[in-house]
Amino acid sequence: MKRRDFVLLVGAAMTVARPLRAQQKAMPVIGFLGSASPGPNAPFTAAFLGGLSETGYVEGQNVAIEYRWAEGHFDRLPALAADLVSRKVDVIAATGGDAATRAAKNATSAIPVVFITGSDPVELGVVASFARPGGNLTGVTILTGLLMSKRFELISELVPQIGVIALLVNPNNALPEPIIRDLQEAARAKAVQLHILKAGAEGEFESAIATLVQLGAGALLVAADPFFFSRREQLAALAARYAVPAIYEWREFPEAGGLISYGTSLASMYRRAGAYVGKILQRRRR
Repeated sequence: MKRRDFVLLVGAAMTVARPLRAQQKAMPVIGFLGSASPGPNAPFTAAFLGGLSETGYVEGQNVAIEYRWAEGHFDRLPALAADLVSRKVDVIAATGGDAATRAAKNATSAIPVVFITGSDPVELGVVASFARPGGNLTGVTILTGLLMSKRFELISELVPQIGVIALLVNPNNALPEPIIRDLQEAARAKAVQLHILKAGAEGEFESAIATLVQLGAGALLVAADPFFFSRREQLAALAARYAVPAIYEWREFPEAGGLISYGTSLASMYRRAGAYVGKILQRRRR
């Protein structure tokens, strides 16, 4: 072969190889949509990464993660979800409850979404059924609403002489009406008054607890909420300062100084969600 022909042949091969390399994606990208803040959520992000690693994916080595945190401002979630979609991530992990799940669902019908929620995803309208979710969403739920009445029962047994119990909710992430009705029925059955207090910002916690004391409430039931969770130290400290027995969903509240909790393991939910995301990435590679 003449030298000129060899140079032309090599040049042609490089011309073909260049677009092929351009078409290859360096590594898959996960969009992590969080309702809360990165600091308080760090143990659960680590659990998510642990579940992801079980499928062979390690952040920074063979998978990249784009994090988007709403910092407890649920109205930011739609824009954050839309941003992840615009970046063409391979899968979205919607963490932190119903608001993040809805935002991801509304943002895309093409990108796979793995959610973490405490609600019934069928009633929430994000999947068709547990057996056959359909669409582009799947995930993990603990049906936390079913445990609210149990937490009410436990706190009323812990302080049996009280006549008033307060329920703290986030107005920006309201509890579904069926859960409220169940709690009201449980209160009537025990001849206890149930007062609903609201706190949607950090500065509203103390006024809510002060109102609880003015009402003569002898105990506090704290609704499951990503914003409350991210401020668990403050809530636990306020309950202790006002000497109000309080019950929470996650064990991290007692670890932060709260009295008691009743619920499942949040870390295990995140770990399982991470494994689901990894399995979806594996399938998309085939």
